[in-house]
Amino acid sequence: MSSIFSKIIAGEIPCYKVAEDDKHIAFLDINPVAPGHTLVVPKREVSYIFDMDDQELAEFNVFAKRVAKALEKAIPCKRIGMTVIGLEVPHAHIHLIPINVEADMAFNKERPEVDKTLMQAIATSVAKEFV
Repeated sequence: MSSIFSKIIAGEIPCYKVAEDDKHIAFLDINPVAPGHTLVVPKREVSYIFDMDDQELAEFNVFAKRVAKALEKAIPCKRIGMTVIGLEVPHAHIHLIPINVEADMAFNKERPEVDKTLMQAIATSVAKEFV
């Protein structure tokens, strides 16, 4: 069975896309830890990030860096935090989260609701900064 991310990649489920190339896609998390929380996903379905070969992993990280740089320009923050957890969806992904303090990365805190208009505005502004 395809992961939810594979369905997003296939266009079967809509997303707030911020960046894409032939091997990767980045879109806003619909249950964000902070506004701008972005998921970076390889288009090839692989469950565990460390099952990727070295070249694939390197390209994935370089793509994530480009997305992080766009996020920094679009979302006021001190840094872009990065984490890989990989338990909730069986498809490798990186979380990029605009942060001002380390606690902004806490996944166990109550998550802010972000309305659809704001989500689209954030996605559009990050996409404009992606190079």
